[in-house]
Amino acid sequence: MRIAQGAEAIIDREGDIVTKYRLEKPYRIPILDKRLRKSRTRREAKVLDKLFAAQIPAPKLLSVDDKRMEIKMSFIPGSVLADSLEENPVEYATQIGHLLAKLHAQNIIHGDLTTSNMIVHKDVVHLIDFGLSYFSLKVEDKAVDLEVLHRALGAKHFGCVDGVWDQIIATYQTYDHAKDVLARLEKVELRGRHKQR
Repeated sequence: MRIAQGAEAIIDREGDIVTKYRLEKPYRIPILDKRLRKSRTRREAKVLDKLFAAQIPAPKLLSVDDKRMEIKMSFIPGSVLADSLEENPVEYATQIGHLLAKLHAQNIIHGDLTTSNMIVHKDVVHLIDFGLSYFSLKVEDKAVDLEVLHRALGAKHFGCVDGVWDQIIATYQTYDHAKDVLARLEKVELRGRHKQR
């Protein structure tokens, strides 16, 4: 059963298994397209492996085939957090802050942090969709990861964004280098405001 189709990939589900296949891009030079899809498939698989090892709630990698550009992972049932954040904003924001602290402690950048890429299963927030994820030690990359989430919250959850964001930041500070990331985040957000003018 097809559950999603985007510009980069199609995602099918069969029972408890989700299969993600990276699509060919006809506008790219074929050899470059193949190289890009292969490297992104491998990288996503490595990220999923690292998440599992670090006990971060996310899909479990089942297999990877970089010839077919295909990843198989476990299906996470539940509701999309975008639809239920307002039901328990403090609890969910607390979990998100802890999740991001763990994620960044592993030097994983999600790349597309939104409440649409989070699933609530048995009251636990799980991260999904690591198609744009990568590894980075850079404070700047972690700050931008947070800024993407802040903007997404403002767009989708306007009524509760301030309280939710404050709680996320409060619990994110369990990350050893949170102070450096949050200091950089201020600069990143300032840059964004200047661009909008």
